[in-house]
Parts: sequence; C-alpha cells; structure tokens
Amino acid sequence: MLFPSRRWYFGAAGLAALAIVGVWWPPGTGWMIALDVAWVLLLVADGLLVVDPATLEVDREAPPAFSLGRTMPVTYRWRHHHRGRVTVRIRETFPEPLGGAEVPERLLTLPPNQIVTEIITIAPTKRGTDTAGRIAVRVRGPLGLIWRQGTLEREWTGVVFPSLEGIVRRGLPTTASRRKEAGLRSQRRIGEGRVFESLREWVPGDDTRSIDWKATARRGKLMAREFEDERRQHVVLVIDAGRLLTTEIGGIPRLESVITAALHLAQAAIEHDDNVGLMVFARDVELFLPPARGRRALRAILNGLAAIEGRMVESDYPAAFRYLAVRNRRRSLTVVFSDVIDRTASEALVTYLGSLRPRHLPLAVTLTDPVLESLANTRPDSVAAAFDRAAAEELLIAREEALASVRRRGVLVLDVPPDRASDAVVEQYTQLKRKGVL
Repeated sequence: MLFPSRRWYFGAAGLAALAIVGVWWPPGTGWMIALDVAWVLLLVADGLLVVDPATLEVDREAPPAFSLGRTMPVTYRWRHHHRGRVTVRIRETFPEPLGGAEVPERLLTLPPNQIVTEIITIAPTKRGTDTAGRIAVRVRGPLGLIWRQGTLEREWTGVVFPSLEGIVRRGLPTTASRRKEAGLRSQRRIGEGRVFESLREWVPGDDTRSIDWKATARRGKLMAREFEDERRQHVVLVIDAGRLLTTEIGGIPRLESVITAALHLAQAAIEHDDNVGLMVFARDVELFLPPARGRRALRAILNGLAAIEGRMVESDYPAAFRYLAVRNRRRSLTVVFSDVIDRTASEALVTYLGSLRPRHLPLAVTLTDPVLESLANTRPDSVAAAFDRAAAEELLIAREEALASVRRRGVLVLDVPPDRASDAVVEQYTQLKRKGVL
C-alpha cells in the first residue's frame, strides 16, 4: 500500500498556491499545469523505486521472561540488500503485558548491506502471558515523496512474572545457616529413614537388610548402609482464582497480592530444600504442578503464576479439594490463598479446609481490607456515615466469625493486610519449620 508523504503534500499545496498566478497572468496557466503533472509523475516514479517492506530482514532477541517493576532490553537487527539508504517507520504490536499496541513509533535509517542494531527498553505493564509481534513497516521512497507500507510477521511470546524485587532484597542466609535455623539436623539411624548417608562395617546385631552386598564384595568384609531421616518436606500452594480474589484493595486486585506472596513463599521453600507444588482453581482446576524441588521447580511455579487470571465465577471448592486429595497424598504444608465473607457464604471453603486435617497441615491465608477496617473505626459525623460504619462493623464481625470457625477445625489462619502478606507468609513458614510441626 502506497501513501504520499508529508513532503509531497507540502509541494502540492505550494503548487496550488501558485495556481492563483494563472488568474492574473493567463499565459502562466500552462506552466502551472505542467508543474502539477511533473509533481504527480515524480510521485509515481518514487513509488516505482521505493523498497518493498517484505524484503527487509529483521531478527529479534528478547529475554525469555520479564518481571514487573524491572525494565529489560529487546534487541532488533535490521538489514536490506538494496542500493542506497532506506528510511523506515516502525509500529509494532507487543504482547499485551508488555504494552500491546500502545508502543511508540520508531524511525530508522538503514544503510545498504549493513546490520543496524536497535535496542528498545521495555517496562512491563502487567503480569501475564501473551503472543503478538506483528511489525507494521513504512518505507520512504528515495525522493522522499511516498511511503510504502507492509507487514512483517515476527510473533513472539511475552511472559511477565510477578515482581521479583522483594526476593532479591531479602538477603537469604547461607544453606547451612538456613538448615540450622529451621531445625534441620541430620540424624543417623541404622536401617531407618530413606536417604543414604554412609557405609560402615557391619557388626553382629545390625539388621541384615542393611548389608550392602556390592560394597561387601569390593572390600572383602561385610559392609552396612546407614540412612538418615528424610527432612525434606512438601509445601503445596493452593490459589483460589475465583470471584473472591478479583476484588480490589487500594486499586490493586487481591489476586496480585496473593500471587506475590505465593512467589515469595515458593522461593523460601526452595531455598530450604523443600518440595513445592502449585494448584490454581476457580470453577475448574486450571493448573496443578506436583511438588518438586530446585530451580526447575521454581521456574515452573513462576510460569504458572504468570499465567493466572482472575475469574468472575464462584469457585468449586468440593471439586478442587477432591482433586488435590487424589494427587497429593503425602503429608504437606498446604497453603490455601482465598478469602471468606461470613460463615454461611464461606461454608464450603471452611468445611473443606478442615478436611485437610489430619493428613496435612493446612494454612489459610486471607487478606484484610484496610479501608473497611478504617471505616469501622472512624467516628461518624453524619447519619449516612453512621450507617456506613455500622455496615463495615457487621461485615468485619461476620468475617471474623468465619475465620474463627476455620481455626476451630484445626486450620492455621493468617489474616494480614496485602502489603504485609509476603513477609507474613514466609515468616509463618519459617516458624513452622523451626518448630518441626510438619
């Protein structure tokens, strides 16, 4: 598709102004027409010489993932094989979490047969995953009178993780310090446990099942295996992505605060060498990652958290907890991120949280609403304000009754403001590790 440039329009406007001369000097009319025809012919000639955008070569190098609150560069390498310099205007559609169509237009000049490197710094706008990358390119003709537009399909997937800033700042202690602080001590018990610790010479009275026959053959004497108790534990993060967590506190959806807290807890558990799993549900179970350890497990959880979207639906707690019971039979710290309204509305959640006992150690994490608490503690100065305060107090009382019902069922409850959720969850996990509750 061809478009006259601003330069051509300015020239055409100047020729139109000169046409007034023909009114006062009739012999000049012919000259004016000749100039107009020449100007149009130059436009046509420029259109015939302009480079086809489809012949441009471009490679994009983008980070495998971005994180909120952190800018990262994306590198482009442009090249063409035509004569002379080529001026291009670029308008690209980024993946939605990286700005979508709201991306500034770029202007480049490309020398012939040379690679031009373009570096763009991108600041993600929201968490999520999306695929896009159509590049609309306009190439200017050699005379600068026309633009030729085309499209280059260069799709890429932009993944934006939750903010990692708090994790970087946390300043984690060494592995030995963490193990000591959390109460992780190796306990050697002959013939017990499942983690191999060492070999020693077999003595009468030891269990014959502990004899390592291969080591015995190599050394020419009976050798026994020693084991230590396996202290690596399971932590399962369960996130309710239904209607309750789509509401906003201070302009930020509850779900975003929950995701950040879950990420910090996953990082802490990985650093303590625990196995970490993730389940996300709303009306259906949308994601389940079985407990695993190490950096690969953390990366899988990061990818899972990046793709979570809140749903304006009622969560199916019976189906979700049945699904979890079938796929996670080993005792684990099950951290359920959800919310409660009152005992009646949250009866299903309260019931199924209690059903996790005694096999698992359940921890319910809910977020308080500072605005609602402030309203309940504000002295009213009008009748309307008095009704608002009474309504806020009633909501808070009903909510506390629901949380008390959860506690009576043996479930640990952590009810904290959104801005303290991450630190509070990690602190609670550390205390449970130190006490050896699991």
